[in-house]
Amino acid sequence: MLDHIRLGDRPLLVCDIDEVVLEYLSPFGAFLRSHGHDLLPRSFRLHGNIIDSATGEAALDAVVDALQEDFFATQEAWQMPAALAVETVLALGRDADVVFLTAMPPRHVAARRRLLDRIGLAFPMVATEEAKGPVVHALHGARTLPLAFIDDIHFNHLSVQQSAPEALLVRLMANEAFRAMAPDPGANVLRATDWSHAARLIRSHFAKPAGG
Repeated sequence: MLDHIRLGDRPLLVCDIDEVVLEYLSPFGAFLRSHGHDLLPRSFRLHGNIIDSATGEAALDAVVDALQEDFFATQEAWQMPAALAVETVLALGRDADVVFLTAMPPRHVAARRRLLDRIGLAFPMVATEEAKGPVVHALHGARTLPLAFIDDIHFNHLSVQQSAPEALLVRLMANEAFRAMAPDPGANVLRATDWSHAARLIRSHFAKPAGG
């Protein structure tokens, strides 16, 4: 899974994609409306918040899963970069290695790779439905260089904190409505308001001496 990744002698940024580099919830909402459903920002979850537009009834779990599958299959037609994401990640990538780590079924890797390449983000990518912490640990190994992890989901931060405690943890989420309802990621996770803020946090961490 990681054989295609070669890291240099510089810091490492491991970066989530959905709701971080690419908008997810807003285009997914548009996709749902085109398929007779709506996404209601009532709580920080999809199941129970996706309703049938005609009846107002919550969609069955199987229907939600099928809609997500269809969205991932057609993501290239719907998803777009989050504000400031492309230019900020490219700038960070001039001084650090960047690896995208996305919680997405690996069968959709080709479509996501095309989408990232199209917007100019040719950094290596890992797609997994497993916990992210062990993947980050496997990527970074015993290196003493700075490590940063950016994601929108609290349990991904917890996983990385457990497996790679040396990592700077930054939460970033493009959708403001769902961000306001997101569970508290914990005291060890820094909350970034946008990509400019995230970049300042990451660069400050990368500037620290090894072990600092």
